[in-house]
Amino acid sequence: MLTFSTYVSTFWSSTELNANIIIFLNLAGSMLLGFVVGYERSYHGRAAGMRTYGLVCMASTALVVITGYPDFWFGGRAAFPVNLDPSRTVQGIVTGIGFLGAGIIMKEGFSISGLTTAASLWASSAIGVLVGVGFYAAAILLAFLSAACMIWVVKLESWLPSRQAVAIVMQFKAGFVVEEAAIRALALARGYEIATGTICISATNGKTEWRFVAVALNRKLATSLSVMSQELGKFEGIDAYQLAHARN
Repeated sequence: MLTFSTYVSTFWSSTELNANIIIFLNLAGSMLLGFVVGYERSYHGRAAGMRTYGLVCMASTALVVITGYPDFWFGGRAAFPVNLDPSRTVQGIVTGIGFLGAGIIMKEGFSISGLTTAASLWASSAIGVLVGVGFYAAAILLAFLSAACMIWVVKLESWLPSRQAVAIVMQFKAGFVVEEAAIRALALARGYEIATGTICISATNGKTEWRFVAVALNRKLATSLSVMSQELGKFEGIDAYQLAHARN
């Protein structure tokens, strides 16, 4: 008859301990790789930093790596056959990270933030999966490529030709009627054009409000937000306004 002490000792057998050591090394390595990717987000003051990335990467590894050792489950004394499909585990991880990413992405007016953080969290989970299935070199490469993408690609974007976009809200005095041509002329005179399909007009208590996105014709010649703010205040009929970079 199997005694309790004998049953417990199966969890501390040499083969069981060796499997746990391998799993531990996988978890430690994936946590460090998660830190590599998360440092850039932490450095820039994002909500998801090194801790979040380390946890996501490590948890992904844990969920995948255990599927590689079914014979060691429950001390090797499982009362039922353990038939695992690692691809289903990966599918569940991707779904779970999708919900986490959706909570990070925020939309305010014409601006969307959190897309890069959500995408990099997804990459972090992929790094954890690669570590879990034993593709260590690929996991290390993906970690450093992800970090390099977030650190240096933004510098490349600033060097390449681009057209900045500005989200503009203009509220006019009660009873004042503004023409679209006048607003388009205002934007054009300052190096911007109104993006097609972005105009939104609303009215409250007789006050008309225009919302739209203006795209710079040339980044170097476009008027800065501070100068544009001073000029908008002088526009005929203006009661209040708001300017912000249309981030995404």
